[in-house]
Parts: sequence; C-alpha cells; structure tokens
Amino acid sequence: MRKIAVLAILAALAACGQRSNLGLKPGQQLPPAPYGRTEKPDSAELLELPTLAIPERSVELRTRSEEREDDPFDLPPPEAPQPE
Repeated sequence: MRKIAVLAILAALAACGQRSNLGLKPGQQLPPAPYGRTEKPDSAELLELPTLAIPERSVELRTRSEEREDDPFDLPPPEAPQPE
C-alpha cells in the first residue's frame, strides 16, 4: 500500500509542470545576428523549425501492384562450403 502511495505522489509531481511561453531571463540577450543579416531575429523566428526539419513527401505512394524492375545487385547468397 505504501509503494502505491509513493508511486501516486511521484506521478502527481511529474504531471505538474509549468506551461508558459518561453522567454529570456533578466540580463540575458538574444544571440547575435547571423552573418550577412543586419537585424537580430526575434525569439519567435528562432523557435521556428527549418524546412529540412519537417520535409514534405516528394514521391507518390503506389496505389496498385506493379512489376518490379530487374535489380542487378539482387544476387543470391553465396553457397556455404561443403565439409569434406
């Protein structure tokens, strides 16, 4: 019974996290502007994911069965040596 109570308390503590917007602490500054850019990006721009982080699908899915092309590298496994 005691173990269940401890697990319940730990689960409750793990569930209560602060949910607020990210911000700078007093005295902190944003990083300097990237090379070639005159103005510093704001915090919203820094939190945006780059395009490469979430690529879009660039190929169409196959919707029906199709014959496979011949693969020259699809070779059978080598034969095991026979004991004498």
